[in-house]
Amino acid sequence: MRAFVYDRPTDVEQAVAAVAADPQAAFLAGGTTQLDLMKDGVWTPDRLVDITRLPLRGIMVDGQLMRVGALTSMEELAAEPAVADRLLMVREALLAGASTQLRNMATIGGNLLQRTRCRYFRDPTVSACNRRSPDSGCAAVDNHARMHAILGVDERCVALHASDVAVPLVAVDAQALVVGPQGQRHVPLTELWVRADEGPSIEHVLGHGELITAVDVPLLPAGWRSGYLKVRDRASYEFVLVSAAVAVLMDGDLIADLRIALGGVGSVPWRARQAEQMLRGTHVDPVRFEQAGRATVAGAYTLPGTAFKVDLAVATLTRQLLAMTTEATP
Repeated sequence: MRAFVYDRPTDVEQAVAAVAADPQAAFLAGGTTQLDLMKDGVWTPDRLVDITRLPLRGIMVDGQLMRVGALTSMEELAAEPAVADRLLMVREALLAGASTQLRNMATIGGNLLQRTRCRYFRDPTVSACNRRSPDSGCAAVDNHARMHAILGVDERCVALHASDVAVPLVAVDAQALVVGPQGQRHVPLTELWVRADEGPSIEHVLGHGELITAVDVPLLPAGWRSGYLKVRDRASYEFVLVSAAVAVLMDGDLIADLRIALGGVGSVPWRARQAEQMLRGTHVDPVRFEQAGRATVAGAYTLPGTAFKVDLAVATLTRQLLAMTTEATP
């Protein structure tokens, strides 16, 4: 790891100003991914601005909205009663996303902005990586690809967004509260990340010096049910192959309303709006569920190692829709 300058500001304004003033500076929170990238020589900032002691921790529930401080740990959010009661899919995604030790260190803001787990991106000896080095190519396309995306990608980049908790947060239209040199703004999570097929070297819309300070999460109203299903190679701590976050409001066996997002398939957490439209106002029907899944992955860009994800995504979504709608039916 090469030498760097370490700063510890005392307020948000100082932190934002410190990073904005230095093109080679970056924020440091839990550091569970950042330090690995620095040790591997993939990420080499000249200055780290430590925000861990800033007042950005905690959870506040106000009616139908929950504000989560960006430095709140994954474990703290998983233990929040409102999450267990009104957003069970968020709790399940958090518990499935990391070991207890990591959940106590990793922050919500950092989890949303974690870098891709692509093996080629994380190997500095691999020169062909458009995400790390624009216009250099994509080694995954020409080599072994399995833990990669099939939606929102093309031959330039098949990098997968690996966050578990981002999937249910996208499903409920959560928003990030962002502070930067130009002031404060809200960014819907559905607009936070940039698809790889729209800009392989650009991961999100935040400008240099902009900092996520909180995430505003709508709570599901009474009567809704939700759950998160994560499919992986082994049940113990492992990265996702395909996941599905589903929230439903049932009226007998009629789906009155629902929210769906998929993980493990997209270069961004994938909101399945077409599937929602197909199923809203319909009766519980496994065949219809499978059709909605097929529509979601239609046009997928697959490689020999990722083609299996098409059928796996359909099966995962169908299974989770059945679980949520069957449980919700009296």
